[in-house]
Amino acid sequence: MVAMEITIISVARDELARAFPSATAATLSWVITGYNLGVASLLLPAGWLADRYGRKRVFLFGLVGFALGSLLSGCAPSAGFLIAARVLQSIGGACQYPAGLALLLSAFPRDRQQAAIGIWGAVAGLAAALAPSLGAVLIQGFGWRAVFLVNVPVAAWAFLAGRVWIQESVGEGVSSRVDLLSVPLASLGVGSLLLAVVQGRDWGWLSPATLVACLVGVVLMLAFVVRSRVHPEPLFDLKLFRLRSYTIANIGSVFFLVAFFSWLIVLPEYLQRVWGWSVLKSGFAIAPGPVLSSVLSVTNGRLAARIGHRPILMAGGLFGVVACLLHLAFTGTTPSYVGGLLFANLVMGAAAGCSFSMLVGACMRDVQPGRLGMAGAGRTTVFQLAIALGVAVAIGVVGRPGGPMEALDNMRTVWWIALIMYACQVALFAVAYPDEMLNAPMREQAPVSPHRLPAVFSVRPLRGDGED
Repeated sequence: MVAMEITIISVARDELARAFPSATAATLSWVITGYNLGVASLLLPAGWLADRYGRKRVFLFGLVGFALGSLLSGCAPSAGFLIAARVLQSIGGACQYPAGLALLLSAFPRDRQQAAIGIWGAVAGLAAALAPSLGAVLIQGFGWRAVFLVNVPVAAWAFLAGRVWIQESVGEGVSSRVDLLSVPLASLGVGSLLLAVVQGRDWGWLSPATLVACLVGVVLMLAFVVRSRVHPEPLFDLKLFRLRSYTIANIGSVFFLVAFFSWLIVLPEYLQRVWGWSVLKSGFAIAPGPVLSSVLSVTNGRLAARIGHRPILMAGGLFGVVACLLHLAFTGTTPSYVGGLLFANLVMGAAAGCSFSMLVGACMRDVQPGRLGMAGAGRTTVFQLAIALGVAVAIGVVGRPGGPMEALDNMRTVWWIALIMYACQVALFAVAYPDEMLNAPMREQAPVSPHRLPAVFSVRPLRGDGED
């Protein structure tokens, strides 16, 4: 449901613009960005709540909030009301993300978690594959409101099934005291940075308003980091970043997600405006790539358990580079489905199949069970911010072009940005992501099996501070 929400809206952007003609492109971008920002701002407290009071309880609460926000979004009389309803929807989304991932990982032993994440990623990929087609059908038959209202029965079914099937779990040793003051610091900081990105085109990238928004965002985020370092019960334990796998995978997620969502969110609009395709045709045209992604996610989840995440994630970045080059070389103003879209779309699907669920597995590989909620919340915060950044950059670059050639030039800029991000993904995992055996000592302390080697053979990481 959450994966479909992102790509369904990508085919509804023109419909929203026609429904609310007085709203600017920057304002309508907050229909997407407002949701991503709300989720990103609330993930950390939601992760703590899930670990402290029960992941099943928080997950089911999130389903209710998501359904209510979807219902109000589908009934929105104005763009402002729609954005507000999307923020309410984001509260439910924030509760589902970390609680859902923690429930999934706690249900499987370590040696089966990568395969489970692969299947989980395949479901998300299949949802993303069906979403443009389903969204196009819903818009054609019932209008743009249906893309929000379709969530309501799904959430209702998931709530009833979840009450019966999901087993409750909590994190061990989670304190009842937590630093809630850092929530507004992080939320306002992220919001200021995103405001600068989204409005930068209209305000001017070097205008006082844009520069002030950037400065405020940076100062507030630095304050959040400082407070998290000194507070006895931080909302997010920065010690998680001592896990090299966790840190590198989060950085890699930023590269991949900015690349992937920057082109995905604006491509349907390009097909409709420049190629003259209908919403329905555009939706079905994009589907093959995500379908391939869902297939590869299953096989790569099992493969990662044998060969590790690094080679798969490097392959994902390389596929992304090739896909962008295909778009730059063959996509033009004249409709050409096979040469100008299909081949590049399939290669982009391969990039996603080698990256989406693999990045989750690579990030959570060395996190101990008691920290799954917090670590998952931190990972998903980065996930949402990266998506929001990619969407904001793409919409800011594309804007409202004056003609087909200007639209193509803007899309080429987006593909160049994506190509650079994919290349960074390849380089990062090639040189920085730790091997399984080398990174094993860096994990948080865990119970030692009596069947392992004696302590005399154990290896401890060198921290370079003279303590080892």
